[in-house]
Amino acid sequence: MESLREKSVSFISTYPPMECGVGIFTYDLICALVELELFNNSENDKIQVVAVSNKEEYYSYDERVVFDINKQNFKDYLKAADFLNKSETEVVCVQHEYGIFGGKDGEYLIALLRDLQKPVVTTLHTIQEKPSESRKDILKKVSKFSKVVVVLNKKGEKLLTELYDVSPKKIKIISHGAPDVFLTDTSYYKKHLHAEGRPVIFTFGLIRPSKGLEVAIEAMAEVVKEIPEVLYIILGATHPSFKGEHGESYRSVLKRLVREKDLEKNVVFRNEFVSKVELVKYLMGSDICLTPYLSRDQISSGVLSYALACGKAIISTPYLYALELLKDGRGALVPFKDTDALVKVLIEIIKDDERREKMRRAAYDFGRAMVWEKVAASYEYTFNSVCSEVGSKL
Repeated sequence: MESLREKSVSFISTYPPMECGVGIFTYDLICALVELELFNNSENDKIQVVAVSNKEEYYSYDERVVFDINKQNFKDYLKAADFLNKSETEVVCVQHEYGIFGGKDGEYLIALLRDLQKPVVTTLHTIQEKPSESRKDILKKVSKFSKVVVVLNKKGEKLLTELYDVSPKKIKIISHGAPDVFLTDTSYYKKHLHAEGRPVIFTFGLIRPSKGLEVAIEAMAEVVKEIPEVLYIILGATHPSFKGEHGESYRSVLKRLVREKDLEKNVVFRNEFVSKVELVKYLMGSDICLTPYLSRDQISSGVLSYALACGKAIISTPYLYALELLKDGRGALVPFKDTDALVKVLIEIIKDDERREKMRRAAYDFGRAMVWEKVAASYEYTFNSVCSEVGSKL
């Protein structure tokens, strides 16, 4: 089977500079494909992007974006299908998340897929255990119009086959993707964080109420009584969709809680959407990565994937992705909204150097299978297989 550089692939997704985790995933995957020399990084480059964006915003995209769908404009989806049908694209890769497409639960995407005459590989970033009838129907239709559906773990595969009636033959498991770094001591990177000599707890990602950060801050009020020098860094801008409706109300609640608990010296907000290089520096300087999310339904998490690959001691609530990835000593799970349990585990892991180091090593070793180079190679194989199946000339 020949290299992907012989054909064209189009991605349908949100895309930077729009602040969206799915868009960052798409950008990182494309970069990994390019770095593997699967595509020519030149004017003959055959990767392109159909970007989905909000009508209220204007984004200065890079040269890969060849078509821009206004999320809530139904006609744009039909135009995008027509554009792709007339293009030299041989396979289309859709990044699916309900909220990034227009219509009820993102139903406008179905019209695009129905009209599309090119083979589709769809990555499913959300698969719910208890979906509404609307969401269940949409995901079944997305799967129906896809030659391959990519899930990020075994739980996703199980849900698709048992709840959404998707044939196992159509499903492929490919990990989320994460940076490839060396497992190093945190002290060097703590200088970058201005946290020399302090145990550092770290949470990152776009901020909204489902992140459960108020639970973490409540826990910090107790942790500092035992470990006064502890520092909790919360990195991330407010999620654009939440900010559009509610402004910075959630962040204001969190900041007020920090003041009420007298934690200004122990809890720091970094209201930024940082580059991958900068994010890795934060991770490398942290002792514990914390994901106190409130929803069990979360089937994927770039945050958790990055923390594993960077060899972090991880504490998390038991959402679906965490339940699978943090097995065998790769992390510690605490019940949803259980402040007391979180306090106990945080103190134990901060004080127990040996346990923390074992968790780091187990996470890092497991994370080697998730680095972008290997993930990109799996997508390359999948794209080639789909094109071969439909008779494309590779």
